[in-house]
Amino acid sequence: MNLYADIIIDIAHSRLDQTFQYRVPGELAETLEPGNVVLVPFGRGDHPKKGYVLRITDHAACAPEKLKTILQVETSLAGAESKLTALALWMRDYYGSTAVQALRTVLPFREQAAPKKKRKLVLRLPAGEAQEVLARCRQKHQTARARLLEALLAEPALPMEIVTGSLKITPSVWKPLAEQGIVACETEQIYRTPAVLRQLQEESRRSAAVGRQDADGSKAAADEHNAGGFRLNAAQQAAVDAVCSRWESGGGRYLLHGVTGSGKTAVYMELIACALKRGQQAILLIPEISLTYQNVIRFYHRFGDRISILHSRLSQAERYDQFERARDGDIDVMIGPRSALFAPFPRLGIIIIDEEHEPSYKSETVPRYHAREVARKRAELEGAQLVLGSATPSLEAYYGAQTGLYELLRLPDRATGGQLPTVYTVDLRAELKEGNHSILSRTLYEKLSGVLAEKKQAMLFLNRRGYMGFVSCRSCGAVLKCPHCDVSLSLHRGGRMVCHYCGYEEQAAKHCPVCGSPYIGGFRAGTQQIEEVVKGMFPEARILRMDADTTRGKDGHAEILRAFGSHEADILIGTQMIVKGHDFPGVTLVGILAADLSLHVSDYRAAERTYQLLTQAAGRAGRGREPGEVVIQTYDPEHYAVVCAARQEYEPFYEQELAYRRLSGYPPTGNLLAVHLAAPDEEKLAVAVDYLARFIRQIAGKYQALVIGPADEPIAKINDVYRKAVYVKQADTRRLIGVKNMVEQYIEINSGFSDIRVQFEMN
Repeated sequence: MNLYADIIIDIAHSRLDQTFQYRVPGELAETLEPGNVVLVPFGRGDHPKKGYVLRITDHAACAPEKLKTILQVETSLAGAESKLTALALWMRDYYGSTAVQALRTVLPFREQAAPKKKRKLVLRLPAGEAQEVLARCRQKHQTARARLLEALLAEPALPMEIVTGSLKITPSVWKPLAEQGIVACETEQIYRTPAVLRQLQEESRRSAAVGRQDADGSKAAADEHNAGGFRLNAAQQAAVDAVCSRWESGGGRYLLHGVTGSGKTAVYMELIACALKRGQQAILLIPEISLTYQNVIRFYHRFGDRISILHSRLSQAERYDQFERARDGDIDVMIGPRSALFAPFPRLGIIIIDEEHEPSYKSETVPRYHAREVARKRAELEGAQLVLGSATPSLEAYYGAQTGLYELLRLPDRATGGQLPTVYTVDLRAELKEGNHSILSRTLYEKLSGVLAEKKQAMLFLNRRGYMGFVSCRSCGAVLKCPHCDVSLSLHRGGRMVCHYCGYEEQAAKHCPVCGSPYIGGFRAGTQQIEEVVKGMFPEARILRMDADTTRGKDGHAEILRAFGSHEADILIGTQMIVKGHDFPGVTLVGILAADLSLHVSDYRAAERTYQLLTQAAGRAGRGREPGEVVIQTYDPEHYAVVCAARQEYEPFYEQELAYRRLSGYPPTGNLLAVHLAAPDEEKLAVAVDYLARFIRQIAGKYQALVIGPADEPIAKINDVYRKAVYVKQADTRRLIGVKNMVEQYIEINSGFSDIRVQFEMN
C-alpha cells in the first residue's frame, strides 16, 4: 500500500501557509509518523527544505506520479522538534486552529534572526616555530607582522577588534600568514544575552574580583540562594523527596499548595537541581514579565550561566538566540511567561508552573491555549515531571488533585517561621455613612502613617481587574446582576446594562433597587489618581507607581522593582502586577483598594479571581522578620471570597465555589466552549452569528449540550471590528470537542463566513 504525507514547509513564510503532499518512501513506511521533521525537495529546483509531517494517508490528493518523495527524516531534530510538532497538532485539534497557527505558536524559533558572529585570529604554530617566524619578520623589517606575532605569542587567540584596533593590523598583513598556515581566522557564533543576565554576569564578575558575593545588592539574598548554602525545612524536603523518589518511574503530575511565603521557590530550585543531576533540562513558567527580575537573581545565584530567560520584551534576535541556546544544549533552565513552555530542550526533565492560577497563562490569540493544559500534554510527550505551584490554586488544579489527576503536596507554614499577616476588613459602606469619601479608609490611613513613621514600606494595590464590570451601590453594596446567568451586568455607553453571556440588557439604574440610594454607579479611580491622593496626604513619602504606563520601557519592570527592593521608595502603588510573587522583606503593610472591582465582573470565575488576588496581595506583607498587616477595603465584606481571603483559608472557599460551579455547570465540574466571531460589518456579523447559533442548537441534542447566546463580547467593538460570542456547556470534553469540530466544518462550507473571523476558546 502506498502512503502519502501532508507536510508544512518553512512556516516562516506566509505565502507557504498551506500543506503539500509527498510520497512516503518504502523504507519510511513503518516508522514515519505525524510530528516527524523531514527533508523534502521543494520548488522548481527541488531544493532540500525542512518540513513537518501533519498527517499520513493512503489517499493521494492528485496523480501519484506527480508527487515528489520525502528525502529523509531529520534524526538530529527528531527529539525536541518532532515532539513540539506533535504538541502543535494536539493544540490544533483541542483548541481549534489551523496547523500553521499552532506550529507558529509552538515553534517560534523558526522566525530566524541573523546570527551574531565574532571573529578572532588564532596562532596555528607551536611557540618555538612561531618564534622562528617572528625572528625572520624582524630580520626583514616586517614590523606589522612582527607586532602581530608578538601579540599572538603572548595571547594565542586575539579578537579581531583588537587586531584591527589597538594593534592596527590590516587584512593585507594577516592574510598572507593565514595562507602559510601560521595563523587562522576563526568565526564563532555569539549569543545575544538579555540585559538582566548581562547585568548579573557583570556584577558577579565584579563581586568575585573583590572576594564577595552580593550580585543583587543584598548579601543575605546571595547567601540564601548560593549553591552550597541551601537548607530546606521538613515540609519543603518532603515535597522534594515525593517528586525525586518517583522520578525514574516516569512523568508524574504534582500540585504544590503552599501558603504565601512558604518557600515554593526553594522547592523549585531543588527539583531543577534534581533534573540537572540526571543530565536533563528544566522549564520554569512565571505569570508576569515583572516577576522575571527577582526569579532570575535567585536562580542565577544557584545555577549560574546555565539559565536563560524568555519573554515578549526581548528583541526578536534575543528571543531567537535563547531558543538556539536551548536547542544546542548551551543552557539547562529556561525561565519566562507562557511562551517559555516551548523551549526546544532535547532532554526535558521537568516543567514547573509557578502561580499556576494566574489568568495570564491563557493565550488571547489563536490558538487560545492554556499553559497548564499544554504543559500537561508536553510533559506526557516528553516523559517529564509536571509541578504546579500556588498559594491559591485554580479550581481546575485543586479539583484535579482531589480526583487523582495530580498528587497534592502541601507547605502549610511560612518558610521563615513567621506568621501570616493580620488582616483588617473595612466596610466602605460604613465609611461613607460616617462621612469619609476618601479612597483611603481611616484604618488604612492610620496604618500607613505608622509605617512611614517607622521607616518601613507599604504597598497599595488597586484591584482594577474588570474595570468595565459591575454597577454597585456604595450605600448598601448591592450589585445589579443578570436574572438569567448569575453574573453582574456591565455598564455601557448610552445608559445600558448588559449581560455578556446571554445578551440580556436593561436601562442603567439611577437609584439602588434595594435601598433607594442615589450612590450607585461604577468605580472611576486609577493608579495615577491614587498616587496624587496619597502624595497629598503624605507629602514626605517617596512613592513609586507600577502600571502599564510606567513600565513601557524594555526594562521598566525590573527598574521599579530594583528601586523598591533597595528601599529607594516608601510606598509602591500598582495593579495586579505588584502582588504576584514578589518578595520584599521590608513591606509590613499592604492596602487593598476596591476589592469589589473583580468580585462582580461579568465572569463565572469572578469570585475565584477575587479570592486569589486578595490572598496573593495579603501575602506580600510580613515576609521578613517584622510582622505584617493587611487592610482590605470592600463594599461586600460578607462575601465568602473576601471572608476566606481575610482568613487565608483555601479549602472553605474551594468547597463553596465548587458547589456554585457544579450547580451552574461551569468548569471544573463542567466544560465551556466559547465561539468568538468578529467582523467589520455589524449587520453581516449579526446574521452570521444568528445562523451559527441556530446550527449549534440543532446539533446540541446529539451531544447533550446547552447553548447560551449569542451575545456581545464584553468589549463589543475594537478598532471598528464588531465582536460577538456563542457559549456551549457540556461536562464531557470529548463531546464538546465534537461540537467544535462540527462548527469548524459548518464554517468551512458556508461562504457567509468568508469575512468573519472565528476563534474557539475552551473553558
